[in-house]
Amino acid sequence: MFERFTTPARESIRRAQDEARELRHPSIGTEHVLLGIAEVDGPAAQVLLARGLTPQVLRQRLIVRVDDGLDPDALATVGIDLEQVRLATEAHLGPGALDKPRPPVKGGHLPLTKGAKKALELSLREALHLKSGEIGTGHLLLGLLREGEGLAVRLLVESRVDLDALRADVTALMQSRAA
Repeated sequence: MFERFTTPARESIRRAQDEARELRHPSIGTEHVLLGIAEVDGPAAQVLLARGLTPQVLRQRLIVRVDDGLDPDALATVGIDLEQVRLATEAHLGPGALDKPRPPVKGGHLPLTKGAKKALELSLREALHLKSGEIGTGHLLLGLLREGEGLAVRLLVESRVDLDALRADVTALMQSRAA
C-alpha cells in the first residue's frame, strides 16, 4: 500500500513514527498519524491549521489526554485549572515534575495499532472513491475520519471540530488542487 503514497504522505507516516517514539508510545496510533499529517504541508494540514489545530496544539492535547489520565474539563467543573496546577508545580519542582516515567521504546520500526492500520486502509478507499491514483495527506485525514473510533477523532471532537465540515473542506481542497 505504501507504494501508492505520495512523498508528503510517506513523510507524514515517518513523522507519526517519530512522534510515537518521542512520546515513548510502543506503537503508532491514529493520534500519531494525525500529528504526522499536521506537520507536513498539504490539504490536511491546511484544513487543520484553519481550525487552529497546529502540530503543537495537537501534541499538547495528546500529552494531556494520554499521559496523566486527568480530565481537564471535569476538574474545571470543581474549580481546578489543570494547566495552572501543572505550571505551578513545574515552577517549584522543575520541568516535567509531573511526568510519569516511561520505559524506553525499542529501536527499529514501531508497529501500527489496529485502528491506525484500518485508517490507512480506509485512506486507500478514499483515494479510489475520489478517483486518485495515489494516496496523499488529505486521503490520510479522510481515512482517520472514516475510521472514526481512534484517539485522533476523539482529539478532534474534544477540540470542537465539526467532523463533517472537516471532511467536506479537505475533500473540496483536494479536488480544487487536482483540477
